[in-house]
Amino acid sequence: MLISQKYGCTQHQLQRTVYFNTPIANMLSFFVIIVLCINRVSTLDTKVSQNAHSPSESYLMSIWQNRLYLYSAAALVFGIWFSLKLVLKKKSFSKDVGPWVYKAVKSNDIPDRDTSVHVSGVKIFYGSQTGTAKGFAEELSEEVKTLGIPAEVIDIKDYDPDDQLADECTNKSVCVFLVATYTDGQPTENAEWFCKWLEEASTDFRYGKTYLKGLRYAVFGLGNSVYVGHYNTVGKNVDKWLWMLSGMRIMTRGEGDCNVVKSRNGSIQADFVSWKVRFLKRLQALAKGEKKSCSGNCKTGGLCKSKRKDGQEEEEEKEEEKEEKAALQNNSSEEDLIESSSDEEDSGLQDEKNSGSVVDMEDLGKIMNSAKKAKSKEEGRGDGQMVKLSKLNGVKKIEDDVERREMITPALRGALTKQGYKLIGSHSGVKLCRWTKSMLRGRGGCYKHTFYGIESHRCMETTPSLACANKCVFCWRHHTNPVGTEWRWKMDPAEKILQDALEKHQSMIRQFRGVPGVKPERYEEGLAVKHCALSLVGEPIMYPEINTFIRLLHSHRISSFLVTNAQFPKEIRSLVPVTQLYVSVDASTKDSLKKIDRPLFKDFWPRFLDSLRALGEKRQRTVYRLTLVKAWNVEEMQSYSELIALGQPDFIEVKGVTYCGESSASSLTMANVPWHQEVVAFVQQLADMLPQYEIACEHEHSNCLLMAHTKFKVDGEWWTWIDYERFQELVQAHEESGGQQGFSALDYMAKTPSWALFGASEQGFDPADTRFQRRNKTKDISGC
Repeated sequence: MLISQKYGCTQHQLQRTVYFNTPIANMLSFFVIIVLCINRVSTLDTKVSQNAHSPSESYLMSIWQNRLYLYSAAALVFGIWFSLKLVLKKKSFSKDVGPWVYKAVKSNDIPDRDTSVHVSGVKIFYGSQTGTAKGFAEELSEEVKTLGIPAEVIDIKDYDPDDQLADECTNKSVCVFLVATYTDGQPTENAEWFCKWLEEASTDFRYGKTYLKGLRYAVFGLGNSVYVGHYNTVGKNVDKWLWMLSGMRIMTRGEGDCNVVKSRNGSIQADFVSWKVRFLKRLQALAKGEKKSCSGNCKTGGLCKSKRKDGQEEEEEKEEEKEEKAALQNNSSEEDLIESSSDEEDSGLQDEKNSGSVVDMEDLGKIMNSAKKAKSKEEGRGDGQMVKLSKLNGVKKIEDDVERREMITPALRGALTKQGYKLIGSHSGVKLCRWTKSMLRGRGGCYKHTFYGIESHRCMETTPSLACANKCVFCWRHHTNPVGTEWRWKMDPAEKILQDALEKHQSMIRQFRGVPGVKPERYEEGLAVKHCALSLVGEPIMYPEINTFIRLLHSHRISSFLVTNAQFPKEIRSLVPVTQLYVSVDASTKDSLKKIDRPLFKDFWPRFLDSLRALGEKRQRTVYRLTLVKAWNVEEMQSYSELIALGQPDFIEVKGVTYCGESSASSLTMANVPWHQEVVAFVQQLADMLPQYEIACEHEHSNCLLMAHTKFKVDGEWWTWIDYERFQELVQAHEESGGQQGFSALDYMAKTPSWALFGASEQGFDPADTRFQRRNKTKDISGC
C-alpha cells in the first residue's frame, strides 16, 4: 500500500509490475548459487593439482576446471538480453522503471472502444405567433437529421412540462427552444402556459433548484429591437429559468432581430443561420462525447490541460467563419417573416460567453466596465447610421463610414412581391388598387371618389417608406412590412422613387389593354396619373425627403393624399402643404390605442395627442380617419368627441374595419366587423355630440361615412369635393413666393354632387358607372 501511494499507482498495476519482475529475480538468484558452488569446488581442485602438472598443462586444466564459469557467464548474458527484450516489449505499461518496481501508469487498463450513445436525439420546441419560429424549427430538424441524429419538432403548447420535462434529464436528449417575444414582451399564445409553468417552477421550493439537473438545452430567441425595453424578453427568461433549475446550457443563447439595422447578420433569418451553424458544430461534439472546450483563460492562472495551440484555434475559427458565410449565402429567401417584439441594447451575449454562468464578485467590476464600453461603442455605431428628420427640407444626414443596411431584406422582398407589390429601390413600393381596376371597367370608384372627387382610375397608390411605427391588429398587410421608430436604413433619392413609381404604375395599367370590359377612354386616362395616395403601407412621413417627394408630385400636377399614424408630430408640423392630410385615429383612449395599434414608441400617447394638435395648425384640408372595430372601440363616444375638439379637422371619415382574412399576428375576426347600419348609428350619435359637424357623404360599398365641418356647407349645399386645378395653382404660387403666399382649404373646394350625399338613393355609388354584384353575395360587409 505504501509503495502504491508513493508512486501513485493502483494495487492492480503494482501486482502486474511485481509479477513482471519475478522471472528476472529468480534467474539472478540461481546464477549466484551456481557461481558460489563452482567457486568452492574450483578452489579445492586448484590446491590439489598445482604441483602435479606443467604450466601449459596447468593453464588448459584451469580452463577446463573453470568451464562452468564460462557457461554461467554465457547464460547470464543471455538472461540479461532476454530481460531487456521483455522490458522493451512491455514498455507501454509504464514510463519510468525503478530498480525493482515500475512506476505505475496514470490510467487503468486500456478499455475497449467506447460505443455508448451520448446524444439520443434532439427535441426542438417552438413558440411562434406568425410561423417564423416554426419554420426555423423545421429547418433545424432537417439539418440535425442529416447528421444521423433523430430530431423531433414539438409545438410547445402540446407539451406538458410538469410530466415530461424532467424525463429529458435522463434520456440523453438535447432540447432546443425557439421562442418569440410578442406584444409587451409577452410570450406567444402557444407558449404562454409553458413559460408560466417554467417561471413558477424556477422559484418553487417544491421542485428544488436541481429539478432539471442533467437537462442539456439551447435557446434561440426571436424579437425586434425597435420595441424598446422588451427585446427578446421571452428568450432571455426561458434561458434564465432553465438555468435556475440546474439545466446545462450547451451553448450561448442566440438572438434573432427583425430590425435589419441592429441585426448582427442583417436579418432575423441570417441571425438564425449563424446560430444554427454553431449549434450543429456543438451537437456533433456532444455526439462524440466531447465536453465543452476550455477557452484557456483559467481563473487560477495555471496551465490548462485542455488549452489548444493558438494556431489550431485560429484555424478552427476561420473554418467556422467560412461555414457560417456559406450557410448564409445558401439561406433561402422564402422563409417566413417577422415574429414580433421589442428594443433594447445588445443583450450581453459576449459577456456571457466570456464569463460563463457564474461570476465572482471580484470579476463583476471588470465585466460591467466591458459591458459599458460595448454599449457605448454600439450606440456610437447606431448614431452613425441614423438619419435625422429635419424641419426644413426633409433630411439631415449624419455621415459615417459604416454603410447603412437596406430596409427590405431578401425574405421581405419575396413576401411583398408575392402580395403584388412592385418594389422600388430599397424602401419604397407601388401597387394597383382594386378600385383603380374597378373604375377602369366602369364598375365604380372608391370612397375618395364619392367624398372628394378623385378619379380612381387615375390614382397611384404608393409609399416612399414601407416601414411603420405601429403593428395594428387590422393591418391589411399582415405585418409583412418592416417596423421602426426612426430612419436608420439606406435612403433612395426622391426623384428616382417617383420616376420608378410612375413607370411601374403605368406598366400595371398597360396590362389592362384589351381586357374585356375595360373602357378605352378610361384606359388612356389611367396612363396619366393625376392623384397619389401615400397610404399604401407603412409610414410615408418617416421618409427623410418626404417634402421633396411631395414637391415633385405637385410639379407633375399630381395631387397628394398623405396618411400618417399620429406618432410623428414634429414631422407633421414641418410638412409642406399637401392636397389633403390624414391622421389615423384608431382609438380614443390610451389603453385602447395600445391594444389596437400596438405602437412601438413608449410615449405613444403624448405623441398621438401632439400629432392631433399639429394637424390643427395646418391650413390645408385635414382629415381624421376613424376605423371602427366592433367590441373594441365603438363605445368610446365621449372620448372621440374630445379628440376631435383637440385637432379640429375639416373632415372625419368613419369606416368599419376591413377583415382581410385570418392572420396569426392578429386576433381580429369577422365578429369585429360592424355592419353598415351600425357604422351609420355610430356616426349619428357622434354628430349629435359635435355641433360643428354634420354627416355629409356616404359610400355604402366601402362601409364608410364622411362627417364634414359646417364651413364646407355653403348656402345649404355641401362643398366637400376638391378643385384640383385650383390647388395646383395655389401650391405653385406658394412655392414661388418661398412660402409667403398661403392658402386654406376653402380656397380649393368644389361642390359635391347629389348622388354622393348622405341619404341619397345611390348611397354613394356614381350613377355614371354600373355596379357589379358578385354571385351568391347578398351583402358586402367587408368595406374596401
